[in-house]
Amino acid sequence: MKEDFIKMDSVEVYNQLFGLESLHPLVNVIDLDEATYFPTHFTINYGIYALFLKDTRCGDIRYGKQTYDYQDGTIVSFAPGQVAETELQKGVKPKAKGLLFHPDLIKGTSLGQEIKSYSFFAYSSYEALHLSDEEQNTILDCLTNIKAELMHPIDKLSKRLITRNIQLLLDYCMRFYNRQFETRKEVNKDVLTRFESLLDDYFHNGKTQVEGIPTVRYFAERVFLSPNYFGDLIKKETGKTPQEYIQNKIIDTAKELLLGSDKTITQIAYELGFQYSQHFNRVFKKHTGHSPNEYRKTQTFYPTA
Repeated sequence: MKEDFIKMDSVEVYNQLFGLESLHPLVNVIDLDEATYFPTHFTINYGIYALFLKDTRCGDIRYGKQTYDYQDGTIVSFAPGQVAETELQKGVKPKAKGLLFHPDLIKGTSLGQEIKSYSFFAYSSYEALHLSDEEQNTILDCLTNIKAELMHPIDKLSKRLITRNIQLLLDYCMRFYNRQFETRKEVNKDVLTRFESLLDDYFHNGKTQVEGIPTVRYFAERVFLSPNYFGDLIKKETGKTPQEYIQNKIIDTAKELLLGSDKTITQIAYELGFQYSQHFNRVFKKHTGHSPNEYRKTQTFYPTA
């Protein structure tokens, strides 16, 4: 099967891919009902932001090693730097609406300052947002408003109104993702339990000495989630980020080693995954207010009740 590799560094590249009308060089609201051409197998290296609402089951997207087969009423999004492979069913006209915008559009705007807060852009395609009928209508209304601005003659308020309407759309997506986290409590708890187990295993089975201090990506991969989605899920469930979980585990384990062994500070630092004992000293003091040596002496002579 022939596959096209597309470097999508402009909105116009996507318009040409599906034979869509160009309304603005930096942004477009797309409706594949209006497409005049349908490639069946292609890989996109995104240089723009993209958000798609799929109306029907029409094909597969692969992002990394995972596959996501679209169901009715789901949203998936991509940010510059991401690569996704798409395979559309031959002979089936996909039904999808969406938004494309170039990073240049939002420079100097409030959306440009806040774009990184929309963490769902870094979620994998299999972590798509599943919408209720009412939520779908809200998203479609936002797309309609953005398109109305694109059709309006350009004036001094055009950029502000376009970007603010895009931001409103992204805010609704954030709200609906928060709702989705709430409605998947049991699944989320399973992920949290698995994370805690993996964290214990990492420190108790010597992985720190081989792989160093654990990263969020390490645990996200082992529960089959993207780092952003995993981080948002853990924060939603516990009020703490995975980084805070990892830091707390480091400090708790350090305290056990300081009080329950005769190991030197350098040995403890190495055992916890630090390359340099100075780094360990800084981290420990930041969290406890004492250096490791001070903590060991204080707790030895004045143990807490």
